[in-house]
Amino acid sequence: MDRFKAMQTFVQIADQGSLTRAAEALGTSLPAVVRSLASLEAHLGVRLFHRTTRRVSLTEEGRHYLPSAREVLLAADAADLALKAEAREPAGQLTITAPVLFGHMYVAPAIVRFMQRHAKVRCSVRLYDRPVSLLEEGIDVGIRISPLEDSSLVAQKLGTIRRVVVASPGYLAVHGTPVHPRDLHGAPCVRGRVDAPAQWLFREGGKSVGVTLDNRLEFNHIAPAIEACAAGMGFGSFFSYQVMPHVAQGRLKLVLEDYEPEPRPVNVIYPNARLLPARTRAFIEWMKMEFSGTRL
Repeated sequence: MDRFKAMQTFVQIADQGSLTRAAEALGTSLPAVVRSLASLEAHLGVRLFHRTTRRVSLTEEGRHYLPSAREVLLAADAADLALKAEAREPAGQLTITAPVLFGHMYVAPAIVRFMQRHAKVRCSVRLYDRPVSLLEEGIDVGIRISPLEDSSLVAQKLGTIRRVVVASPGYLAVHGTPVHPRDLHGAPCVRGRVDAPAQWLFREGGKSVGVTLDNRLEFNHIAPAIEACAAGMGFGSFFSYQVMPHVAQGRLKLVLEDYEPEPRPVNVIYPNARLLPARTRAFIEWMKMEFSGTRL
């Protein structure tokens, strides 16, 4: 038995005063109304109507049950209206993840502007420099600097990021500027990840070229690694967005730009669902607009 439908039938019979008119109001057949009422009465274990060939009237139990049934139907209607309103206007909780530094520099300011536009949205932002499972950790949207590998997710491209090699002008003045990746072999380097690959990869003539440097200094975070590199401790390999402010200030210089590996995509990713909440759809479109034309 569909209890909700049975309640609707019961209320219509009470309002219309007739099984036939209730069937017309509900757009169904008289036998269907009779079956629905009988199922509800059997479920409750009481008779809800006195029935004669000419009219129906509520029993004492029916009169007690009617206000509660109306309240249930009104609450359901209110819930439907609230969800439909949210489907039109972004509202509710949105959980977002992004890499730490990229999130700090680009994603967080974009989120602030998004929330200023959509006052009914609440955001929880989680910045991690580790792989994050959106589904397992209850995250709605992620910003990821990598190709999409999980087929349960959808990715929309926001842009691309280069992997660049830099050194301080002072270091290059003393040790010279490399003109080919092999010139870096054995040179001191600064790493911003303890699990960074042993070799730095470059691209030459469509092929990948690996070079091993002297891992002189290592951090588990990018920011101090960049500072050490700017202080002349050696070469550093970073994402372009991480070092461009320092390049603009003259604290670091790009080298070997002609041998950079293929740029990596920056994607906004989200679970593969046919019906996304309005807040999620709005945020995805907002990020695409925010990053349109942005040089990373």
